[in-house]
Amino acid sequence: MELRVLRYFLAVAQEESISGAAEYLHLTQPTLSRQLMDLEEELGKKLFIRGSRKVRLTEDGLLLRKRAGEIMELVEKTESEFWGSKEAVAGDIYIGGGESDAMRLIARTASTLQRRHPNVHYHLFSGNAGDVCEKLDKGCLDFGILLEPGNLKRYDHLRLPYTDVWGVLMRKDSHLASLPAVRAEDLLGEPLLLSRQAMGRDSLSSWFGVDYTSLNVTATYNLIYNASLMVEEGLGCAVTLDRLVNTTGDSPLCFRPLEPRLEISLYVVWKKFQIFSKAAAKFLETLEEEARR
Repeated sequence: MELRVLRYFLAVAQEESISGAAEYLHLTQPTLSRQLMDLEEELGKKLFIRGSRKVRLTEDGLLLRKRAGEIMELVEKTESEFWGSKEAVAGDIYIGGGESDAMRLIARTASTLQRRHPNVHYHLFSGNAGDVCEKLDKGCLDFGILLEPGNLKRYDHLRLPYTDVWGVLMRKDSHLASLPAVRAEDLLGEPLLLSRQAMGRDSLSSWFGVDYTSLNVTATYNLIYNASLMVEEGLGCAVTLDRLVNTTGDSPLCFRPLEPRLEISLYVVWKKFQIFSKAAAKFLETLEEEARR
C-alpha cells in the first residue's frame, strides 16, 4: 500500500463521494476510481458500497479507515520530528490524557516552553486510559497523563505533584447538596452516572463497599462534560473528580467530596526506551522543573 493511495482512500471516506473526493484531491474521477479498485484488489476486500449519491464503507472499509488514520498520523508526526531537528528546539509534541485539573501543569509547562522556543507546537488528545495507552503504544503520542493505579509498569513515568479528589456532581437543589460530604450509604438507591473507566478501579469499588450491579446506575460516561448536562437535566448524580465542571456563580450544579476522602495520584507516562525529538525532550525537562516548584 502506498501512502498516496491511503490518502485518497481517507478522502473518499470523509467526503462519502468519489466525485467530491476527486475534486478535493484535484484528480479526475476515473483516475481516483481506478486507484480505489486497485486498492481493493490488492487487499482482496471490498471497501466501499457504491450508491447512486454516496459511497459507504464496508466493515473492512471501516477497519482500513481506522488503520489508515493511525498510519497517516504517525507519518505526519515523524515528518514533523525530522523537520524540527533542523532547528535547536522546534517541532510538534503530542499529549493525550483524560480530564483532570492536573492538565494545568501541562498547560503551564507548554506556556513556559513556548516562550523559550516559539517554534514548538502542541497537539492534544482527550480520551480515557485505554485510548491514551493505545495511541502511546502505536507511537502516535509522546506523553500520556494517567490516573493511578494505571498500568505504570509498561511505561516510564513521572508522578505529578497533584492529586484529584473523588466526589459527586449534583444539582444544587438535590437533597444531597445540604451535606458537606457524601458517604456510600447516601448514594445507595440514588440514580448515578458513573465513569466507565472508574468502574474498573478497585479503589472506588472498595469505597462503595458493594458490587456495581447493586447500584442504581442510570448512565455511564467517558468524559464528564456531556455527563454534566445529564446531571443538569435531572438524570442523576455523577461520581467524578473535582474541578472538572464549573460549579460557581449561576451554575445549577455543585460538588461534594466523598467521605471517607478518596484521592488519586496522576502520572505523566511515556514508552520505555523512547527516543524523544528535541522538542519532546525539552518539554519533559521543563515539566520536571515546573513539578518541583
